[in-house]
Amino acid sequence: MKNKNSIKRRTLLRLGAMTGLATGLSIQSATGNTGTGVTGEQGVKRYVTLGRTGLKISDISFGSSRLRNGEERLVRHALDMGINYYDTAEGYTRGVSESVIGNALKDDRDRVYLATKKHVGADTPASEIMQTLENSLRKLRTDYVDIFFNHAVNDIERLKNPEWFEFVARAKQQGKIRFSGISGHAGRLTECVKYAVEQDMVDALLIATNFGEDPSFYEQFTKGFDFVANQQTLPDALALAKEKQVGVVAMKVLRGARLNDMRPFEKDGATYSQAAFKWVLGNKNVDAAIVSMTSTDLIDEYLGGSGGLAVNETDMELLGQYAQLTDMSYCRHSCNDCEGACPYNVSIPDVLRTRMYATDYGDFAFAKAEYGQLAHNASPCLSCDGSPCRDACTHSIPVADLCGPTHQLLA
Repeated sequence: MKNKNSIKRRTLLRLGAMTGLATGLSIQSATGNTGTGVTGEQGVKRYVTLGRTGLKISDISFGSSRLRNGEERLVRHALDMGINYYDTAEGYTRGVSESVIGNALKDDRDRVYLATKKHVGADTPASEIMQTLENSLRKLRTDYVDIFFNHAVNDIERLKNPEWFEFVARAKQQGKIRFSGISGHAGRLTECVKYAVEQDMVDALLIATNFGEDPSFYEQFTKGFDFVANQQTLPDALALAKEKQVGVVAMKVLRGARLNDMRPFEKDGATYSQAAFKWVLGNKNVDAAIVSMTSTDLIDEYLGGSGGLAVNETDMELLGQYAQLTDMSYCRHSCNDCEGACPYNVSIPDVLRTRMYATDYGDFAFAKAEYGQLAHNASPCLSCDGSPCRDACTHSIPVADLCGPTHQLLA
C-alpha cells in the first residue's frame, strides 16, 4: 500500500507540472501578504518571539554550517540586513564557523542572539559538555550563548542522560547559557521531539522540516485521494511544542537547495527559495527558520521571503515543480521507514543526507566532513547486491543504487 501511495504522489506531481494543476488550486493559506520576489524593501521584514524564551529573532536567520575562514563579511552583511540570530555548532567546519562568527560580531554582541550545539550522547559526562561550551564561548568571543542545543538528537536515551540536566542547571546558574534545546534532522525525530516537550526538557527546538514533508502540501494536489505525506506525525509534535510555548526554528527548509535547477522556472522576481520560506513561516507552529548563508547574493534572495506568511499560486507552481524534481532523490528527514533494512546497520538516512550535501549543495568538503563522522557508513554496500534495502524506502527512493556510490564519492 505504501509503494502504491508513493507512485500515486509522483503521478499527481507530474500531472500538476504538465497541466498547471497548481495554478487552479484554492490556496487555503493565501490570505495575507501574497507578494513574492525581492521588492524595494530589502532585509528582514519581520521579527518573531521564539516561544517562552522571549527572544525576538529575525524570521529568516543565519545558519553557519558551511562558514569558512575569512567569511566574516557574510556575517556582517547579514547583520546589516537585519538578521540578529546566528546558529552554529562546535563541529561546523571543524570549529571555524564559531570563530568567524565571533570575529564578525565581537563588537555587536548586544545586538544579536547566538546559538551553538554539541552532540551529547547517552553517557556524555557533564564535565565534557561544559568544556565544549567553554571552548565555544572562547571562539565566539562572548561569555554566554542564548541557546545551547543537544545536537542532532535521534535517540531518546540521549535525552535521558542525567549529566545533560546537571550541565544545563549549572551553565544557567553561571550565566553561560540562557536557554537549552535539542536539534534534529534524522530518524526518530518525532519521537524525540514529543518526549522532550512532554517532559518539559527544552526551551527551544531546531527541527528539519519543509513544504515537502508537510501533509497539507500534498493535500493541495490529492484532494479526495487517500494519501498524506509520510511525515504526517511531525506536525502533531510541533503543535504540541507550540501548546507548551517551546520555541521552534525550522532548518532544511529548502529541501536540498537545488536552486540553480529552479532558475529556468522562476519569473517576475519570485524565487523557489522564497516560496519555500513562506510555506514554512506560514505554519502557525513554526516561529522562524535558519538557512546556510554562503553568499551576499543568496542572503539578499532569501530575505525576499522574510515577512511572507502565505503562498500564492506562483509560489505553489514553484514548490510543485521542485517536488517533482526531487521526489525520487530527497530523503525525508526522520521518516525512518528504512530502519532495520540493512543487515550491516548502514545508516541509510545519514548516508543520503551527506549525499545531498555533495550533489545538491555542491559542497564536497562539507559532505566529506559529515560523512567521515558517521558511525555506520556505506562501506558494506560495496560488496552487497542491494537486495536487503531495495524496497525499503516507502517513498521509492532507490537507496540500493545510491548508498554504495555515496561511499565511493565521499570516503
